[in-house]
Amino acid sequence: MTIEILQTGPLLASCEKALAERYTVHKLHEVSDKDAWLKENGARIRAHAGSGVQKPLMDQLPNLEIIASFGVGYDNIDTAAAKAKNIRVTNTPDVLNDAVAELTIGLMIALARRIPQGDQFVRTGKWPNGNFGLFSELTGKTVGILGLGRIGKEIAIRAQAMKMRVVYYGRKQQGGVPHIYYDNLEEMARDSDWLVIIAPGGKNTEGIVSRKVLEALGPKGMLVNVARGTLVDEPAMVDLLQNGGLGGAALDVFVDEPKVPEALFGLDNVVLSPHQGSATNQTRDAMGALLVANLDRHFAGEPLISAVV
Repeated sequence: MTIEILQTGPLLASCEKALAERYTVHKLHEVSDKDAWLKENGARIRAHAGSGVQKPLMDQLPNLEIIASFGVGYDNIDTAAAKAKNIRVTNTPDVLNDAVAELTIGLMIALARRIPQGDQFVRTGKWPNGNFGLFSELTGKTVGILGLGRIGKEIAIRAQAMKMRVVYYGRKQQGGVPHIYYDNLEEMARDSDWLVIIAPGGKNTEGIVSRKVLEALGPKGMLVNVARGTLVDEPAMVDLLQNGGLGGAALDVFVDEPKVPEALFGLDNVVLSPHQGSATNQTRDAMGALLVANLDRHFAGEPLISAVV
């Protein structure tokens, strides 16, 4: 008898193929009456592949053993409920570090040099009427990184290659890190030209980049968010971008994505990206392979590769 697992949303094709080769996969997102299906079949499910798992779903899966999440962030999984129910949770770290770090630097350059706006300037035929303008560069600037974890360190390496000075803020100072540590985010923002957000989401970091932090970053300061939209006071950010209190923003994530504040659309000091941090073929394939490998390890009784609970 094969092990039965549940999906509640689509996954990468290569990941779904690998799961189907090993397990009996049920796709709840393709079922019309989900509650009826769970009532009839929920007890057979031993694993969940994907993310976004909360306690009500866990309650409907009494024999759930593991949630293998697709992604490094797991703030959309009720880990406290999982721990109480002795359900293991895994994520897919490390394999996406480079992709997210590359996009971060790309967004920074795009914002500093107004690359998307320059593209439109040429496409709409404005160039013959005059030059585009002068903007800024990364060289010699200070970048403050909020969250110097695995990805944050990769961003720091690339920022240094761009001849930037790196400082960081986190819950505690890290040993063996060659960057200046700040224990006050507002002070770091005041001393930085760029603020890059790459900390985990969740209750502990919600709104951590407050209006005061954004005001400290100031009218020449640049904000980059490749973490979660919830870390930023989004209304304050929009207001400051509109009135000149904040120099610019490059955003890959938003509070209520895919809905984006419409006020951002008309701003020239903003670069917008549709949550593309890890969105490369090689990275997503690696993430899917790690998800499957964690499931395989669990059902083989072997140590998990990347357990969070």
